[in-house]
Amino acid sequence: MIDVAIIGGGPAGVAAALTLKRRGVGRVVILEREAMLGGVPRHCGHPPFGMHEFGRVLTGPAYARRLRAAADKAGIEILLQHSVVKLHPNGVLDVATPDGFKELRASRVLLATGARESPRSARLLGGDRPLGVLNTGALQAHVVLHGSVPFRRPVVVGTELVSLSSLATCRGHGIRPVAMLEAGKRPVARWPLTLLPRLLRIPLYYGAGIAEICGGARVESVKLTDGREIVCDGVLLTGQFVPEASLARMGHLAVDAGSGGPVTDQYGRCSDGAYFAAGNLLRGIETAGWSFREGAAIADYIADDLSGGLPCAEGGVEVLCGEGLKYALPQSLARVTRLRGVMQLRVAAAVRGQLRVRAGEVVLYRRRIAALPERRILLDLENIRLPQDVSQLVVEIVA
Repeated sequence: MIDVAIIGGGPAGVAAALTLKRRGVGRVVILEREAMLGGVPRHCGHPPFGMHEFGRVLTGPAYARRLRAAADKAGIEILLQHSVVKLHPNGVLDVATPDGFKELRASRVLLATGARESPRSARLLGGDRPLGVLNTGALQAHVVLHGSVPFRRPVVVGTELVSLSSLATCRGHGIRPVAMLEAGKRPVARWPLTLLPRLLRIPLYYGAGIAEICGGARVESVKLTDGREIVCDGVLLTGQFVPEASLARMGHLAVDAGSGGPVTDQYGRCSDGAYFAAGNLLRGIETAGWSFREGAAIADYIADDLSGGLPCAEGGVEVLCGEGLKYALPQSLARVTRLRGVMQLRVAAAVRGQLRVRAGEVVLYRRRIAALPERRILLDLENIRLPQDVSQLVVEIVA
């Protein structure tokens, strides 16, 4: 019997395993479908990773190696090339292993499967189907893991933080993007990071998207929604992350329509109390450092739960998103005298107004706010006092 099974060997999963071992939990097992630990950072051949975790600035592959070394030193059991294919109630897992299918049982399970970028199919991009259309993860796998260069003069779609990371990857491997496209009127990433395209002399077009990809065997050009055509040899699709929540969706766990990840309470506990979740599975997307810290925090709650120290999940308070919000995380609050932790919020469009938390018509919290899409908004739960008889909270931004 496994005490805690962790699905996913990225920053959140490894941090959770380290914390659980430090808390004295017996058998902690990481199930990782790839041939090595590290998650997304092992593809990212550039800094900065690891400043808070290891006290120095590392490239992604070096950071992944540090994670593996820390896990080995702590004596954590690591099962590589083990893919969990189904979740059952009460911590029962169906696992595909190199030796065939197996059933594993765990007292608690932490889901830490991360997030992925939306592919071409999800973006509804028309045109031909030539080679040379990749997302950032595929590009980084090509150049960092396999030493191959899939294109030389691509068009980059998106201006999120990962989009700028893709420019660093391109620059380090002789790739010179011919343009960068942003469908909105402003970049998603914060200034001054958005100075990078200008410094690299890459034209940045706002209010522009791809209407059609053109080419035979390979990409030859793209036609934009504003009518212009750009000659290129590839398309790099960046951002638009979605949680890798297929296990939750295909299983019995409740999934939040706003975040795309499993429904959790403030302890990371899912709708089945044997399951917890942490990291970018909860939302797309946060940094590796944030995921590491979140994995460690949720692991502390799991250790508390194993010793009977967590409040009961029954009779919790449902958190609903009102006007102006894309999602709120957590989506449920266990009823305790004093809340702790933070609530994470996101908006779908630029908004300015009053952030409010209310129970019916009673306002429990308010503050002025100006927010942009994909920017982190944090609400300290200690500022909210739950009335005894409330069953729902509404979080909203009103003018």
